Amino acid sequence: MNTTELKGNWNEQKGKLKKKFAELTDNDLMFLEGKKDEMLGRLQIKLGKTKDELHKILSTL
Repeated sequence: MNTTELKGNWNEQKGKLKKKFAELTDNDLMFLEGKKDEMLGRLQIKLGKTKDELHKILSTL
């Protein structure tokens, strides 16, 4: 998954993530230009997932 794919439909993906993982907040899912890795790191910590697991989750949304 590249940054363009992530940015393209982020609002839709963000809603699906919040539905699937109720503990996520808007701050956890804030996507700032150039901060993709920081956001993914926050999600890894919050969800207790590896980087590969997180990419798999995002690609199936």
